[in-house]
Amino acid sequence: MSDIEPSAVEPLLDAAFGPDRFARTAYRIREGTAAIPALSFALVEDAALVGTIQCWPVAHRTADGTVSPLVMVGPVAVRPDVQRGGHGRALMAHMLAAAEARADAALMMIGDPEYYGRFFGFTADATGAWDLPGPFEKRRLLARAANGHALPMGAGMIGPR
Repeated sequence: MSDIEPSAVEPLLDAAFGPDRFARTAYRIREGTAAIPALSFALVEDAALVGTIQCWPVAHRTADGTVSPLVMVGPVAVRPDVQRGGHGRALMAHMLAAAEARADAALMMIGDPEYYGRFFGFTADATGAWDLPGPFEKRRLLARAANGHALPMGAGMIGPR
């Protein structure tokens, strides 16, 4: 895994998710924040960017004003011509190892529960009463504890920290 200039990631994200990606709810959740360098990685092969994972500082806010920090995982992006080669899985595993040592909060993401649950321990068990600032499928709002940080419980809105 390597460090890479953040601007180099944008063309990869366009290729992986399309130019309309900015309309997704995930972008609203992390709006105005910067990726967490200690939990964001690039996969480079033969001097070419192959994949990337980014993590973001977000928070769970309850109606009574309680704020619980979270780390939003994603996007996980792999160049389309090398997808299905295990690169995304390697990026996730590398990030989770770093998160277990350095994350300042539990992890959350919007993703496929069958994949992220089976391979990485993410579930929707704690997120049923969470809300997001845009459309989403409840079953795809996933979370897991990390580095000794428990998940916030109960109703709350997820947004930037």
